[in-house]
Amino acid sequence: MNIDKVLDAKGLACPMPIVKTKKAMNELESGQILEIHVTDKGAKNDLNAWAKSGGHEFLKHVEEDQYLKFWIKKG
Repeated sequence: MNIDKVLDAKGLACPMPIVKTKKAMNELESGQILEIHVTDKGAKNDLNAWAKSGGHEFLKHVEEDQYLKFWIKKG
């Protein structure tokens, strides 16, 4: 997977990971991929719902030792 931008949102509580993700996505072109790192466990549902509502593709997520990683493709 070719990552176009990485967003470090570790340590931020809701709704800041979504706010930062939205800002980062605005900087990308359609089809580009954003990788997001978060520590807020609630971001799992929030980012998935946000991506779908915004017309983006939620590709996948993985749980690392200390944080979650998400990949969203801009619609």
